[in-house]
Amino acid sequence: MAKVLDTVLLFALPASGKSEVRTYLSSLPPQDCLKRFGIGPTLQLDDYPYVHFMHRIDDELFARGFEYVFYKGPERPFINEFEWGTLIELLNDDYDDLIHNRVITAPSAAQYYFDRIDAARSRLGLPETLGEIPYRVRLEIGEAMEKECADQLKERNETCATKLKGKTIVIEMARGGANGAAFPLTPPRGYEYALSKLSETILDRSSILYVWVDPAESRRKNLERAKPDGQGSILHHCVPMEVMLGDYGCDDIEWLLKTSGKPGTIKSERVSVVEVKGQKKFVWKTWHLPTGRFDNRKDLTTFVRKERAKWTKKDTDAIAKGLTEAFKTLV
Repeated sequence: MAKVLDTVLLFALPASGKSEVRTYLSSLPPQDCLKRFGIGPTLQLDDYPYVHFMHRIDDELFARGFEYVFYKGPERPFINEFEWGTLIELLNDDYDDLIHNRVITAPSAAQYYFDRIDAARSRLGLPETLGEIPYRVRLEIGEAMEKECADQLKERNETCATKLKGKTIVIEMARGGANGAAFPLTPPRGYEYALSKLSETILDRSSILYVWVDPAESRRKNLERAKPDGQGSILHHCVPMEVMLGDYGCDDIEWLLKTSGKPGTIKSERVSVVEVKGQKKFVWKTWHLPTGRFDNRKDLTTFVRKERAKWTKKDTDAIAKGLTEAFKTLV
């Protein structure tokens, strides 16, 4: 029996096809997916719901006469770039709850997420801004967001309640830097920083699948996929152009592959605290994460947004061939 990949970090620029790859893999018969790609039935984590919640909180604050706390405006980037780290901390929480099968109950799903966002920010040394909002206003915003937060918490709990044996956890994120930026990218930009903030547990269990498109193609597809009411949707939201150029004008995957010191891998390293004979010591830890690139520069994934009945054999054969090549490094 083929070995099941434990955790796959699914990286790419926006609209490159990450979510479509996830959808395609989930559509395959389990044994076929395992044999061809080493992927078991997938349990999926994504930081986009938190990006959306931050926008929604800002919108609700602004509607009540308050300043934005996360973004410079509804179509603009983060006020504090280290919110990229906040998103990683939230994913670390999700992953830890998943591998320990924790199911969360809370009187208010919205207030639960508000507290989690503040806690994640505090671990980065950022202020717990949502705790500073007047209590009445915070309750009003929570009521306005309760349904979508409850829906997200229900989905999260269903994922966390699932038995892990034979499953593959897929963690999706998009990271990058400004158009024309030099490498290495300056933290908190890029995948190097994201990997430096992922938990050691995730790094111990992970490999990377990178969906490869050019930044210009990413921008084109980002506009193409947009729907007027799609901001809450993983498949149909549109990233503002200022963000596309300033935060996703390039990425550092190529640079990380070239500088890892081990072909077919991306290196991440940090100082870690370990216990040796009852004493805590600082040690330097290095991970070389196996990395496969799925070449989507000729767009093998857009068809996945159609109804399943409209998928053609030509389309599915093409994506299967490309993914098989990419997964060779991982399996």
